Amino acid sequence: MSAPVGIDEFLERVREGYTRVDARAAHEASLAGALLVDIRYQALRERDGLIPGAVVIERNELEWRLDPRGSHRIAQATDHDLEVIVICNEGYASTLAAASLHTLGLHRATDLTGGFQAWKSAGLPVTGP
Repeated sequence: MSAPVGIDEFLERVREGYTRVDARAAHEASLAGALLVDIRYQALRERDGLIPGAVVIERNELEWRLDPRGSHRIAQATDHDLEVIVICNEGYASTLAAASLHTLGLHRATDLTGGFQAWKSAGLPVTGP
């Protein structure tokens, strides 16, 4: 059995498995066809607004909605080569979500460093709140 680790160390280990993107790179990738997936809970979306074109999927439904083999998948989840950028509020929960998508075989899944707050701070498009 391995020694216990704290969440910060665990996040560092998980992030070694893929390359995260910053807000500008996420925006450019979305313009080129990447799927932006907002996993923030409703209160945060209502408070801060939405990223135009991002698909909202609650975190507890993420794997079911993006599994290309799943019966509850969204229309965009057609194969394991889908480029997915997961966005949470500050870039922590999205790391765990992206790692989970990798386990499902979505090898191009990543997350937004700094989350929605980084997107908004970069002056990228936001609708609402």
